[in-house]
This record gives sequence, structure tokens and C-alpha cells, in this order.
Amino acid sequence: MRKQFIKNIKGLVQVGENLPSVIRGQQMQQLPILEDAYLALEDNTVVDYGLMSDWPGITDWRDVEVIDATNCYVLPAFIDSHTHAVFAASREEEFVDRIRGLSYEEIAAKGGGILNSARKLNDMSEAELFNAAKKRIEKMLAAGTGALEIKSGYGLSLEGELKMLRVIAQLKAHFPIAIKATFLGAHAIPQAYKENRNGYIDLLINEVLPQIAKENLAEYIDVFCERNYFTREEMTRILEAGAKYGLKPKVHVNQFSVMGGVGAAIEQNAVSVDHLEELDDDDLAALSNSSTVATLLPGCSHFLSIPFGNARKLMDANAILALASDFNPGSSPSYHLMHVLSLACIKMKMTPEEAINALTINAAAALELNETHGQIALGRKSPLLLTKEVPSLAYLAYAYTEDHIQRIFI
Repeated sequence: MRKQFIKNIKGLVQVGENLPSVIRGQQMQQLPILEDAYLALEDNTVVDYGLMSDWPGITDWRDVEVIDATNCYVLPAFIDSHTHAVFAASREEEFVDRIRGLSYEEIAAKGGGILNSARKLNDMSEAELFNAAKKRIEKMLAAGTGALEIKSGYGLSLEGELKMLRVIAQLKAHFPIAIKATFLGAHAIPQAYKENRNGYIDLLINEVLPQIAKENLAEYIDVFCERNYFTREEMTRILEAGAKYGLKPKVHVNQFSVMGGVGAAIEQNAVSVDHLEELDDDDLAALSNSSTVATLLPGCSHFLSIPFGNARKLMDANAILALASDFNPGSSPSYHLMHVLSLACIKMKMTPEEAINALTINAAAALELNETHGQIALGRKSPLLLTKEVPSLAYLAYAYTEDHIQRIFI
């Protein structure tokens, strides 16, 4: 048994018994913290915590690793509920195209974007994809991510989508963290089906979904509900087909336009609706008091120079608000959730407390990990992160170029 004792913790964050499984509205401003605290772990399970002044001491120090956390914080590791971490190659040439004035949609129209990634991915083997993704996830862990979701969506064919999902299954087996798989075959219409979009949707429903279910390759299903991609009606058809195989919706909606996708996804019992750079009053009303998590992706807004999601309106509407990276090669090539924390504060005017809640408890809800992740409590084995010495919790968001992570406990 591995025993660890962390002492003199400047602040033990998101700690307590019977904390809520989701946080809404004004509660987002509250963050339970024990100052000058200790934490005892056995095989990464919390067995004791409290104030240093109340610490009863240890009679047997054998085989106990003692960690002095003076001027450091301990938090639940961040949870990344929206990533595309399995991909073939970077797309920096499109980055240069945008600098020269092309929009994301214009790049896609000339064969770039998602279709570009699909062409590259279909030329790679499972082993090559696995090795590339493994290196990325190792970096994600080192940067403070303790659980994540990975989507398919760069295969856009029976063989390509299954290849991606099989790689995700291998990653699940390789890493000691929770990884959830999402089937995103409806990410774009592939070139071969440009004149037969219904034929491609039929392929997803009649051929790809049954094989995913047979191999148990995904927990969730996603659709890019957006102009020039998939309509609200097409999304509903695909989600209903996925539900027959037990796949729960987690969908892309409202990145560039409002199409009624938020309400339609909630009607399909979506676990989360993601992006939401554009919102109207109907969307806010649908998300108000809903159990569907509203996930904002500020890294994407930053990289594409598109509007940031309106976090304040969502919190005022009593929606469940989470944050994620949208890590992908085209529109958000960053896995750093500390950077997401900073962007949320700087660009979306969230307080550090609100942003940390959105990256821990509410992000856990976006992956249905509420019972195990996102908070520190007795008996929990939630991954934890130990910061370097910092003057305050707000400094994590304030000093946005610094590496704040000292250690991850998984």
C-alpha cells in the first residue's frame, strides 16, 4: 500500500463531505477551502484531512511519503470533458491561412478543416495513432488533467471511425485515469458523400453504430449541429439512433449560429451541449435548471478569434456551466486547462472560484463522473494536483504563462 501525507497545505480546495454533485448560479462563487491543512492518502484514496492545528499525528511513519506543501494548494485535478486528442497531425498551415484573412468556414469550404484531418488520419495505422495520442495525453496529465473525454470524428468512414475508437479503447487501457469515448461520425460530410448526405447518415446509423455497439467502443454520441454541417433534424435522427445502442448525447451546438440545436439536444436528454459561443433567449430558457451541462470552450474562441461564450448569462440563468479545452489540431491546439482557467477569467469575466468550479465539479458532471471526481472527500480516489508555491488561488489564473503544477496524484 502506498501512503502519502501532505502537510502544511496553504489551501485544500473543493473539500468537504456531501458537497453538491453540480453547482449553479450564485453557488458558483463559493469554493470550499481549508487553509493550513493536511491530507492523508492511501493508494490515492483520501483517508483523512483537516486543519494542521487539529492533526492528531502519526504513530507509524514507516513507508509514508511526507510532502511539505507550504505555500502550495491541493485541488482536484481538472477534468477535460471535450477533446479531440486522437488526430493524425497538426494543421498550422490553416493557422497561417487565418492570419491571411480566411475564416474557419472558408478554410473548410476549400477542403481544409475537419476533412483535412480525415485525409491525414486515414493514412495512419492504429499503432501510429496510438503512439501519437499517448504522448499528448502524457502532456495533458502533467498539465493537471485528471480525466478526459476523447471524440472520434476524423475518420468519417466505417474503417476510419472504428480505427479512432479502437485507439481510444487502447488509451483507456493504458492510462490510470478515466477516459470516456464519444462517437462523432457526424463531424462533417466526407467528400465521397458530398452529393449524398443522407447516404452518409445512413452509413453512420446502419453500419457504424451497430459495430460500435458490438465492440463496446463508446459511451457517448456527438453531432456537429451547425450551418454547413448537420441540421437540427439530422442531429435528432442520429441521436435517436445512438440511443437505441445506449449511447448518450454530448453535442456540438451554436459555435457559429443558432439553429435550435440546444433545445433539441436537451429533448434527447443530452449529458452536455458544448461550444455555445452563440446563444439566444430560447437556449438560455432551455438550459435554465436543466440537468444538461453547458460546456464552454474558451480556447477555441481565443484561437479562432470568434466570440467567447457568455458565461455570466448562463450562470444567471441557473445553468450548469463547465469549461473544457476542445483540444484539436484545427481550432484549439492546446490541452492546457490552466490556460482555459485564465481565459475564462480574462475573457469571460468569470471569477477564479467560478472557473475552478467549472473545471472540477461541473466538468465531472459533463462526463458523469460526479461520484468519483471533481472534489476531495473521505473515501474518494479523485485525481489531485499539487501546485507550486503561489501567493493565492487567483494567481493560478493571473499568471497565465507560468507552469503552476508541481505534481499530480493519480
